[in-house]
Amino acid sequence: MNIKTIPVGQLETNCYVVINEETLECVVIDPGDESNTIMDYIESNKLKCRAIMLTHGHFDHVGAVGEIAAETGCTVYINERDEGYRVGMSGMLFKLPEGGKTYDDGDVITEAGLTFRVLATPGHTPGGVSLICENALFTGDTLFRGSCGRTDLPGGDMNAEMASLKKLCALSGDYEVYPGHMDSSTLERERRFNHYCREAMQNY
Repeated sequence: MNIKTIPVGQLETNCYVVINEETLECVVIDPGDESNTIMDYIESNKLKCRAIMLTHGHFDHVGAVGEIAAETGCTVYINERDEGYRVGMSGMLFKLPEGGKTYDDGDVITEAGLTFRVLATPGHTPGGVSLICENALFTGDTLFRGSCGRTDLPGGDMNAEMASLKKLCALSGDYEVYPGHMDSSTLERERRFNHYCREAMQNY
């Protein structure tokens, strides 16, 4: 497995292309903008996009879904609590493309020969999820390096956010953390140094 990070859009959302190097199939996580940039990477590396997986429904994470899905014919996944729900500042309503699917806590999805475990991690949005693939943990806007997602937008819930951080920190072992914005980290680093994670583990 190889992971390519492509920051896109004005908010520099991290779009991740998760690649099965044996088959050159891939899964795209959170294509928030700049569909041409993402597709240029896919096509120049001769990849076959099999799925788009969304950590939540905010506009800066879903903005390029339609174009990429139409061009590749891939399957789009989102948690049903963020599908068809107006979340965030834009008031945008995200609807799954035809053939799209919903996933939720405990689901195991295999696409592109890669296996993803779904963890419901609400708080930033009602339908936020994190995704585990091998030693990689894609946390969307739930967990950042040294911080966590904001909860002051419509649908946000600080208590749910803290419970989600506790859930992530309770995972056994360590993971490479790939957040929705800014730099990557490790789960152990966040357990030790992230104030929000420490608060969550102690008081929630």
